[in-house]
Amino acid sequence: MSSRKFKDSMPLAPLKIVALGNQTELGEKINKEIIARRHKALSEMQKPDFKMTGYDTENYLVSYDCPRFGTGEAKCVINESMRGVDLFIIVDTVNYGQQYTMRNETTNMSPDDFFMDLKRVIMACSGHPRRITVIMPYLYEGRQHRRSGRESLDCAYALEELRDMGIDNFITFDAHDPRVQNSIPLHGFETVQPAYQFIKNIL
Repeated sequence: MSSRKFKDSMPLAPLKIVALGNQTELGEKINKEIIARRHKALSEMQKPDFKMTGYDTENYLVSYDCPRFGTGEAKCVINESMRGVDLFIIVDTVNYGQQYTMRNETTNMSPDDFFMDLKRVIMACSGHPRRITVIMPYLYEGRQHRRSGRESLDCAYALEELRDMGIDNFITFDAHDPRVQNSIPLHGFETVQPAYQFIKNIL
């Protein structure tokens, strides 16, 4: 899509972003970048219709909480309406820096814990968003993508589960085997190759 055509296109719905767990810092950077770009684009385009869609606001981050009980069980509470929004959820399932308390002991978040929190956010939205896109830098269970014996197909089932919960698009980085997208052939699955960015930062 050309930049001119992009500028003339209406947004699908008001944008909202959920930065799960310790992705808050990344979410704030993305939020500031989008605010600056949209504010500039709106002033240049002079399209009053865009203001009616929530195109230019002061914050796109969603206020939410994922409290945990003493047993280690958890829930998600969304503190604002998700009706009709274009929702993007950012979750890093292998970011072990986050901790929680279970039975009065501090426990590190596991990939399973992050994946469950992702599902809790989707469930808390109650099917109200216009579209849901999940951004998962490291594909959950990406190395368990095929069966070579009596073993589970965790990655494919996780994608099917998210599809059944209502997500429309899935974005990951350097999937171990991109063919896992065959488990959800009618939904968006994009694997971005960040080799250039890795090499650039290393050098």
